[in-house]
Amino acid sequence: MFMTADNMRIGLLTEHVPVSEVAKYVTKENILAKIAMMKDSLVRDFGIDNPRIAVLGLNPHAGDEGLIGNEEIQQIAPAIREAKQRGTLTFGPYSADAFFAREMYAKFDGVLAMYHDQGLIPFKSLASGEGINYTAGLPIVRTSPDHGTAFDIAGKNVADEASFRQAVFTCLDIIEQRKTYAENTRNPLKKTEIASERGAV
Repeated sequence: MFMTADNMRIGLLTEHVPVSEVAKYVTKENILAKIAMMKDSLVRDFGIDNPRIAVLGLNPHAGDEGLIGNEEIQQIAPAIREAKQRGTLTFGPYSADAFFAREMYAKFDGVLAMYHDQGLIPFKSLASGEGINYTAGLPIVRTSPDHGTAFDIAGKNVADEASFRQAVFTCLDIIEQRKTYAENTRNPLKKTEIASERGAV
């Protein structure tokens, strides 16, 4: 699940998981896998060559250096360091409340939240009704409105179509961007050695 809008893109480490079980999924391996998926999508689907990804902490104040939980020290920070070593511009862990209140999300191409409401509450509050739900990592392009099906108001002529319209437009944009990416990367030049550079006369 990759929630996207003009002003932010938020990925989720865990999605529909009870809050009481979230911590067990906050592992270095899971975080690294999600960062890699987000980076690939930002490059291939959104045309951002070297994306900057922010990672939120799990606990209040991002654990406050271990005073309010150790997940940041034991799992999240090590994952961020390793992602950097792998060549991804990854930063954090950030305290979620300050991160959104200070509009720090505007400095990043993507944000990785640890659980559903940590990412979706600020997203739906700040995306101005035009956010969409995008499933990254699929061979096809799948988008939907960020508010879900809204069956309770279907057929009553009261629904706001803005998110649906944006989901269609974003789907078309990603299809075109994938074509561009494929074209730009389909025949990379092979490295060759010139005889004179090897000391040949």
